[in-house]
Amino acid sequence: MRVYNTLTRKKEEFIPLEEGKVKMYACGITVSGEAHVGHGYQALIYDVMRKYLEKRGYKVTYARNYTDVDDKIIARSNEAGVPADIYAAEMIKKINAVMAEFGVDDPTLWLKATENIGNIIKFIARLIDSGHAYPAPNGDVYFSVSSFKRYGCLSNRSVEDMLDGVRVDNDENKREPADFALWKAAKKGEICWDSPWGRGRPGWHIECSVMNYEAFGEQIDIHGGGRDLIFPHHENEIAQTESLTGKQFAKYWTHNGLIKVNGQKMSKSLGNSLLLEDLLKKYTNEAIKFALLSNNYRNDINITDDLFPEAEKHLTEFYAVIKAVEDKFGKGKKGNAGIDGKFNADMDEDFNTALALSELYGLFKTVSAKLANGDASCADDILQIRNTYSLLGLFKKDAMAYLAEVAAKNPVEIPEGVKALAEKRWQAKLARDWATADKLRGEIDAMGYMVKDAKDGYDIIKR
Repeated sequence: MRVYNTLTRKKEEFIPLEEGKVKMYACGITVSGEAHVGHGYQALIYDVMRKYLEKRGYKVTYARNYTDVDDKIIARSNEAGVPADIYAAEMIKKINAVMAEFGVDDPTLWLKATENIGNIIKFIARLIDSGHAYPAPNGDVYFSVSSFKRYGCLSNRSVEDMLDGVRVDNDENKREPADFALWKAAKKGEICWDSPWGRGRPGWHIECSVMNYEAFGEQIDIHGGGRDLIFPHHENEIAQTESLTGKQFAKYWTHNGLIKVNGQKMSKSLGNSLLLEDLLKKYTNEAIKFALLSNNYRNDINITDDLFPEAEKHLTEFYAVIKAVEDKFGKGKKGNAGIDGKFNADMDEDFNTALALSELYGLFKTVSAKLANGDASCADDILQIRNTYSLLGLFKKDAMAYLAEVAAKNPVEIPEGVKALAEKRWQAKLARDWATADKLRGEIDAMGYMVKDAKDGYDIIKR
């Protein structure tokens, strides 16, 4: 199994620090607003990574954090007229609910910055004692970038290059422009805590270093997040943690690509942010996952107007085949090891979900041919497809229920002729005239529609 390591800029064989165990951390959401598709994508990527590592036999301890105190959260809470901690707690509830609807599982450990304030203060104090940080007269505490000789190892840039074109707070309390805040002195009306340097709150970068240290100790196997976090956030995490421990912080650094909307970077300022909650009103969670995972995780995703509709179309076609197979042959009894083996080979190559999903078109073509030829082994193929691709969050639903969900999200006008046939079929069923009911079902199918029976009626679904 090979994993692309941002630190070395190459794919490497995956060998964890401790045999059979993986310690994995992914930077979560700063809860200044509701979850958008970029948040959902990052959460999905690391959920898939965790599950595949578990499939490979590793015992994975996976931690994600919520940044529940920072400048943006304070600004938003002030706009809303509620205390920052209450605002953050309510936003976490909303985000948790939409992620559950999206179908992303909880990590092993949920971590929050506000639950680690004491640990953060201790960590900063040790950095000061070791000469890697210094308190400023105004109550801020800064990390001294020049004290860490490997600074820039992750982004592969010198300090001068990093500062070029990047907004830097040239606070007169800093010794050097590149130094960054570990602790911020409280401003009037801000949420704050007592510390040896006065009342204040943690800087953003120190939070993840401390939460990692408390959850896992000095070293972890995999640290992940969006590519926009490489600098300065992850660069600063390395500097803080390794200055304290003297050991390599994370063995493998993984970063997913960013979201673009019709070629433009997704941002609130451009007004093109896509909230995950809104997408889930229009498309099934499986269609959204299919669309996002059809891209190599390290590449950016360009969300065009047809990205999600196309994904829904393909999944609807796949589920129609699944329904036809299961209607004729029932559930499969044994899997097809070849399907699972090819999936594993694709995923072993740096979690290549794009390649794994591309296999589905050929698989369903084969299944359809077997179905047409009356080959019952297609039921075993479907069983294996369901079992294997459920790791990516796909094919987990009853086929008819999935098709009904798609129809409900995308209502279409049913032709009167189809409605009339469906009603005749229903009356035939009530009269226990099964031959006529089956004949009418076949006519409805031939017109491109399906009938889903309910306890006291039926629904008509476009195929």
